[in-house]
Amino acid sequence: MLRAELLLLKHGQMAAAENKPRVLILCTGNSARSQMAEGLLRHVGGTRYEVLSAGTKPVGVNPLAIDVMRERGIDISKQRSKPVAEFAGQEFATVITVCDKAAQECPVFSGAPQRAHWSVTDPAAVSGPREEKLGAFRKVRDELERHIQSFVDSVMNGAHP
Repeated sequence: MLRAELLLLKHGQMAAAENKPRVLILCTGNSARSQMAEGLLRHVGGTRYEVLSAGTKPVGVNPLAIDVMRERGIDISKQRSKPVAEFAGQEFATVITVCDKAAQECPVFSGAPQRAHWSVTDPAAVSGPREEKLGAFRKVRDELERHIQSFVDSVMNGAHP
C-alpha cells in the first residue's frame, strides 16, 4: 500500500452545504493529471467528497485527458482548468499534489489540511504520434486510479476520524 493513501480526512474541512470532506488536487497546468484525478475521485468516491482541482499555472484541460477518461465512462469534458489562487482562504480536509513542481509551489491552506503527494509523470510531455500520447495518458490514468482507490479504501476502512 502506498504511504500517501493512509492520510486521514480531518474534521472541520467540510463543504458547508453538504457536510462533505473537501479535497483539492493540484498540479502545475491543471490540464491532465489533476483533472483526471478529480474525475476519478468523483467516480470512485461517489457523493462522499467535494472534489476540486487547480494548477499553479493552469493551461486548459487537455483533450487527451478527456478521451482516456471517457474510455472509463467518466466525463471530465465540463471540468475547467483553474488557478490555485481561486481557492485562497478556503479550507480543505485534504490537499493532494500530483506533480513535484506543484508540491514545491503549493500554498499553505487554512485549517491545516492533510497533505499527500503522488509524483506522477506528466503525460502531456510525451511527444510522438497520437497513439503514443494516448498510451502515456492511459498509463497515468491507471496510476492515478490506483492512488485514488487506495485513498478511498483507507477512509472506508476506518481511517476517517
